Amino acid sequence: MTNNTALSCQCGQVTIQVQAQPILSAACLCTECQQAGEFLQSLPGAPEVLDEYAATRFVLYRKDRMRLIKGHKYLREHRLTKDTETRRVIATCCNTPLFLEFIKGHWLSLYGVLWPADGLPKLELRTMTKDKKEDIVLADDVPNPKTHTLTFYAKLLFAWLAMGFRSPKIDYVQGTLNAEKP
Repeated sequence: MTNNTALSCQCGQVTIQVQAQPILSAACLCTECQQAGEFLQSLPGAPEVLDEYAATRFVLYRKDRMRLIKGHKYLREHRLTKDTETRRVIATCCNTPLFLEFIKGHWLSLYGVLWPADGLPKLELRTMTKDKKEDIVLADDVPNPKTHTLTFYAKLLFAWLAMGFRSPKIDYVQGTLNAEKP
């Protein structure tokens, strides 16, 4: 992966740029990511978000290493509940999920669907496997911990330390997604 990578939604109206290497490349099987994935991929024209294990593929980047290049007018947020501190940001021009943000966090979890298959950073782990559906059998190609691991938190902590313990604000999202749950 190059030092500067441009990623676009399906139709190209929204482009973001990520710089340097990601913090981590993971697939999340938590209940919330499964629920959100089902909803987001049900939107008209949306890409498949959930993989064969019902996991959502993410590439985590420091907030200060992601920049919106174009398309801010298409950005909307989706929250599973009105009080949640996480939001998923979608490009409404083509219903492409862009990133998940923990509002007070210092990183963004960019959706793997933004990368071409041959450019997606290699999967390092599947996390929150305790929430997987009972009939799912995970491959053993990467670690499959039941929850977030100490290494997972350490990578986030070291990224935050490198940022001087700052948590930049993402303030260019233009409101909420106007869509009903199926």
